[in-house]
Order: sequence, then C-alpha cells, then structure tokens
Amino acid sequence: MSKEIELNLSKLANGAIQEKLDGELKKLFENIHDPNTSPVAKRAITIKLEFKPDENRQVVSMTSDFSLKLAPVDGVNTTVLTGKDLNTGQIEAHELQSSVPGQTYMDPETGEPKTDIGEPIDVIEKEEAKQKQIIDLQEKRG
Repeated sequence: MSKEIELNLSKLANGAIQEKLDGELKKLFENIHDPNTSPVAKRAITIKLEFKPDENRQVVSMTSDFSLKLAPVDGVNTTVLTGKDLNTGQIEAHELQSSVPGQTYMDPETGEPKTDIGEPIDVIEKEEAKQKQIIDLQEKRG
C-alpha cells in the first residue's frame, strides 16, 4: 500500500535538506561541547518549509529555511586600572594583575616580583634610580 503523500525529507531536493540539517546539527553539537558556553543552556534548530502553489494548485514550489539558536559565549571579566601620568600627562590603562590595586605579587611563571599591572619590580627600581638626582646640600652652602 502506497502513501498518499510521499515526501521524505531525507530525499527531497536530492538530499540537500538532509545535508543542511546535518551541517546545522554539527554546529549545534560543537556549541554544546564549547567550554566557553553554558553546559545546560537550550539550543534549537528550526526547520521552516514554505509551500507556494501555482494558480492551478497542481505544482507547488517548496522552500526550506533553517534557523539555529545556540548558547551564547560566556563573557569574561577583568579589572583595568587607569590614571594620568603626572610627568607626561598621558592617560594610561593597564589590566590589574594582582588582586588588589597597589599590591605587588609573585609571577607564577617566572617567580619574580611584579607590580599590580605586571611590570617587573627590578625594571622599575632601575628606572627610578636613573631619575633620582642626589642633592648635595653641602655644595649649595658654600
């Protein structure tokens, strides 16, 4: 016994609808396994089949559209310190590397002490030593 309506989605348009669905399923499962998305968020694939008959109602044009709803990528937070360089007047902004502004920390990769924005302490001390000018008060007395 044959069916009255014989439209197999896997075979329509020479398998193009099934091929498109397979591609959308691949994207959906990649999103599920993405560690930057929520593991429990719902995802969805919507297949829309649109039928447009001719004036005689005998020939029908069918169009398929797919829409994919994925879980969004989770946002990433960080803290930025900003201020104005008193010597140059330039605005500066740096990511806070330690947990508290003004606090030094030990770099876990190198083991060296760094400022709250990740600059090595020894580099800063060398720069400060160059800038310091010792004032000889005895010389000015004279």
